[in-house]
Amino acid sequence: MTDSTSESLLVQLRDSANTDAWATFADLYTPLIFYWARKNGLNTHDASDLVQEVMALVFQKLPEFQYDPTRSFRGWLRQVTLNKHRERFRRKSLAIDSVSQSQLVNVPENGNNGSASQTWDQDYSRNLVTSAIDLMRKEFALETWEALKLFVSSERTAQDISNQTGVSTSTIYAAKSRLMKRLRQDLDGLLD
Repeated sequence: MTDSTSESLLVQLRDSANTDAWATFADLYTPLIFYWARKNGLNTHDASDLVQEVMALVFQKLPEFQYDPTRSFRGWLRQVTLNKHRERFRRKSLAIDSVSQSQLVNVPENGNNGSASQTWDQDYSRNLVTSAIDLMRKEFALETWEALKLFVSSERTAQDISNQTGVSTSTIYAAKSRLMKRLRQDLDGLLD
């Protein structure tokens, strides 16, 4: 990310001409919305259409969006996604109760459905962290990135990983520290 915190990313998005901020936002959130739509029954084509409609609305609304640290951006995005999904079905003149291919249609308007809300929250966190890590990947040398992945995903020691990859233990620890610091900074305000 070009700025240090996601809160500042949301502020940057008020400027619709800030292509770097919008590209970062799209890189972070497009996979989440697509994943959630597919997980909840939409086929690839419909999920892609839903992503485009949500992102178009977000592009329209975010310039006037006021970040409030006491409220959840995730909840706002979830509601936008659900509303767009419901709108698509209304436009197609389908009766909601006759549509069986998507579980999204049956999520209550108020968003208080515990399992749907919990699923969104879990998917949101997992996908946002994954997307943020993918964006950071290019900031590390390939050997360092591979050693870091081994170190973070296993219970092996840094020395074991160093012996296997040839990357020094100090480089592994420094890379992990840098990754964790960036995740905390970049996702500040976007994860509860």
